[in-house]
Amino acid sequence: MAATFVYFRWAFGFTAAGLLLAFGLGWSYFGTIGGGFEFLLIGSVLAVLEISLSFDNAIVNANKLQNMTEVWQKRFLTWGIIIAVFGMRIVFPLLIVVVAAKLGPWEALHLAATRPDEYARIVAEAHIGIASFGGSFLMMVALNYFFDEAKDVHWIAVLERQMARFASVRGMEIALVLAVMLGFSQVLPEAKLGVFLLAGLSGLLTFLAVEVVGHLLDASDEATDLAAKGGLGAFLYLEVLDASFSFDGVIGAFALTQNLFLIAIGLGIGAMYVRSMTIMLVERKTLAEFRYLEHGAFWSILILSVIMFAQTLFHIPEAITGLLGAAVIGLSLWSSLKHRRIAALP
Repeated sequence: MAATFVYFRWAFGFTAAGLLLAFGLGWSYFGTIGGGFEFLLIGSVLAVLEISLSFDNAIVNANKLQNMTEVWQKRFLTWGIIIAVFGMRIVFPLLIVVVAAKLGPWEALHLAATRPDEYARIVAEAHIGIASFGGSFLMMVALNYFFDEAKDVHWIAVLERQMARFASVRGMEIALVLAVMLGFSQVLPEAKLGVFLLAGLSGLLTFLAVEVVGHLLDASDEATDLAAKGGLGAFLYLEVLDASFSFDGVIGAFALTQNLFLIAIGLGIGAMYVRSMTIMLVERKTLAEFRYLEHGAFWSILILSVIMFAQTLFHIPEAITGLLGAAVIGLSLWSSLKHRRIAALP
């Protein structure tokens, strides 16, 4: 127990500071203790929301980090968390308003501070593009894992074996994502169709671009310094992946509060726990110990991608998204424990 606590000491410290800041923010807005406790409660709920939505992100991060050099592992766990907390939880929501409302960055920040309802409305209007981009990118991430000829460990074998079998068909994953987008485009209102398709194709191209850049940067030929292998390319991949995971949490947070600063505090607390879980999974080699845990994470990502596409048509509560992901990962953990018990039998 004490050993586990060590991994989360920074997250616990950040939680205490963040909730204190949330209380102070509520006090400053309402001038009452009740207002302070209201913001403290919302901040706590946002943190739990972020953790529930991002546990699969920690598993995928750990899987990628295992193949990175120690230097790049440390860079991701330091620079990466700064980008995750301040970039995706503060800068990204501001950029949405900057682009959608054609405002300057300072004007967008002022709007968030003084007219939170209007700020939330602008962010909500950009939801279709965000959901389509995130849906196509995350679907490519999941399908790229399952459509792999070298993959010989299967959890949901009846499906995963077939996916691995068709991995040799070039562009199969891309075709499936385009097919899903085509299906949703048939039922979307015509006024939203352009934004949906543009954002979805952008997510697809972003995944392919990150893959190409990663291969170029991390190529292991004779001209490449081996110390760079698994470095910058993997770092960029993880940052884009974290951004895609963050879309759902950031947009969902506006259902609880329109205060950008409270959202940043709550989601930032959750991001610190994801970082701690990632470190623990890497150092304890948990993925190797639990045979199907990684499979559960990627099935959870695939489900999340479908949910993000579906949210272009109707709202799906974030609690349902988080519970579905947690349930899939929980089942994969149970299957892993069952397999380990059977393997240990004489």
